Amino acid sequence: MISIFYRKDGKIAVSQKETDLAALVREDVVWIDLFAPTGDEKHTVEGFLATEIQSRAQAEEIESSSRFSETDEAIFCNTNFLMPGPDEYTMEAVSFTIVGPTLTTLRDVPLRSFTELQRRLCAMPRLYPNGYWVFVSILDQRVDLDADMIELMSKEIAQYSRRINEQEDINEDFLLDINQLQGNTMIVRENIVDKQRLITNLTKSDKIPAELEGRFGVLQQDISSLINHTNFSFERLEYLQDTVVGLINLEQNKIMKIFTLVSVLLMPATLIASFYGMNVHLPIEGFRWAWLVIIGVMLLTVGVAFFVFKRKKML
Repeated sequence: MISIFYRKDGKIAVSQKETDLAALVREDVVWIDLFAPTGDEKHTVEGFLATEIQSRAQAEEIESSSRFSETDEAIFCNTNFLMPGPDEYTMEAVSFTIVGPTLTTLRDVPLRSFTELQRRLCAMPRLYPNGYWVFVSILDQRVDLDADMIELMSKEIAQYSRRINEQEDINEDFLLDINQLQGNTMIVRENIVDKQRLITNLTKSDKIPAELEGRFGVLQQDISSLINHTNFSFERLEYLQDTVVGLINLEQNKIMKIFTLVSVLLMPATLIASFYGMNVHLPIEGFRWAWLVIIGVMLLTVGVAFFVFKRKKML
């Protein structure tokens, strides 16, 4: 699907037909959004821009030269947008191409930041004189959404910490949940660092309008604070993980201690039973109530051992 945002009579008009590009000039087109485009739509846009749009495979590469490059006519940028899921987060690649005043975006998934910006672009066209302003607004909204996700993760970490303090369901599954949250935190941090690299490269370009340098500086500061926040969250998760492992080890040690004490308490009685189970003559074996005496002696040894352990505060 293609969405073309262009200026007409002082307003922003929208077209979803690639054939309409033939009647437009590049200076009037602010933004071309390609959402899972067909081959014809992509080729038409490439002809309009007189440059090639990067493929999804190029957008997913991690090399610096693939994440940002520029020519005399165009700027090519690739970054990942975080998609929260029920259990884990995924990253979707988005490609940006800026030729003159026109921004072209290529994506394969619906993104809330794009939908919201498209509404704002039509409602307040004066705020977006060209594609550079649309581009920085997309990054700004994306950083805000990343900040919201980090805040939600911080609340999850606080809930896990509260459950640990209340000793609620501290088991292996709880530890796996913390490990999953650690993985999500690493994905979020990787996503934010990717945007930091992109903005750093953009600020070095002489094609960026001077009036946008301040906004890029604010974005860099916001991203740096988000990176610090994710680092702190990861440290909290490591602390929680160590605490859970310690609690699980303590619980297992308690169980082993009970088994050990029971074995030691029954050891004298087992020894007496072993003696009287041998096929040899032993005292009081001909006595009628000998079995009661033997059981009594066995219980007495268990009681003495229990008293000794209690006195030594081992129980």
